[in-house]
Amino acid sequence: MRATTAVARWTWGRDLGGDSGAEAGVGPCLRKLFTAHEVLGRHRLMVGIPKVSVSVHEAGERNSYLFRGEIELRAVGSPLETAQEAAQRVHEAMSPGETGSVYAHIDGPGDVALGDAYRSEPGLFRLGGSALLGYVGVDLVTRTDFWLPYDLKGRPQPQVHAANAPRLSAALRDLAEALDSDTDPDDPTSFARPNETGAENFLGEDGNALDVWSSCELPARYDVFTHAPGFDRIGYRRTAEAEVTCVPIRSDDGTLFGHLWASEPENAASFEPEDIDDERTYHAGLLWLDRLRAAHDRGLSPAEALTELSVHRPDPDAGCADASGTHITVLRELRDQGTRPEYSGHEQGVGVAVGHEVMERDVVDGRGRDLTDRL
Repeated sequence: MRATTAVARWTWGRDLGGDSGAEAGVGPCLRKLFTAHEVLGRHRLMVGIPKVSVSVHEAGERNSYLFRGEIELRAVGSPLETAQEAAQRVHEAMSPGETGSVYAHIDGPGDVALGDAYRSEPGLFRLGGSALLGYVGVDLVTRTDFWLPYDLKGRPQPQVHAANAPRLSAALRDLAEALDSDTDPDDPTSFARPNETGAENFLGEDGNALDVWSSCELPARYDVFTHAPGFDRIGYRRTAEAEVTCVPIRSDDGTLFGHLWASEPENAASFEPEDIDDERTYHAGLLWLDRLRAAHDRGLSPAEALTELSVHRPDPDAGCADASGTHITVLRELRDQGTRPEYSGHEQGVGVAVGHEVMERDVVDGRGRDLTDRL
């Protein structure tokens, strides 16, 4: 199972020993990143030629970048050779200025062991690297549960665990050796508790694994449809108190994915999923949110966006609007019709968002010093 935020995270890091300047930031960051990538490749936890996203901040300027983009490698050699090629391409494209913090990450497919075979799994891990203020670090994040004795719904998965947990444990051991740094398990997330050899489920008082999918993942998914990003400041609002106009969205076989709705007086519009636990419904809803955001950015009002999207061409992933079912209702009543998640109060950990954007806002070095305000 795949969560929308991190299931577990591990970190490694050490001081740079007084290096400074652009080479001290970009070079060491990428060398450590590709050293770790080579280890994961040996264990088939990351496969293929990676695409590397790199951000180089200008020193003293929080929102100014000397470089921000993606590097596509032609081939992968030794970690040193690959890092040198990538660093050279970054330096050639960098704007003039003093280098501050450097961040890089790789999202890549990996192989999951299932019995005697392997299955390619997109985004099995995210591998990140950072360099700032004399410190270089690497972090590894997974959003999947193949490494746990129980899946995120609390169901036993002995064969999956037996086939994959030892692979992760061996990779963590080899990463510590290759990076010359102890493996540091991050704080517990909402889904699992990482340790030096892998991760473990949360157990209830009865000794059974908790269903963190229902208590944590489903509420997080549903929150996307009810709250706009940027504290409801980006795009249309995604909640309304008054009546809304809504249009059913159906799959090509007639299954109801949910409703697209809009409220002109409240500048609000969103998608209301019928069953947030259904993967097709969830991903269809995200596509409709993207279309609403694009309509907002083009200056359309909520009503204009709803009218335009009601005649959008059918899509096998997003479904299509059933304009004949257009009606007016109170949003609260519409939301009461479908399957909605309930918060259970499970707060074993905090959701860790996946991505170097979070690292940039909350950076702590290997000795526990908060470096965020010094970027």
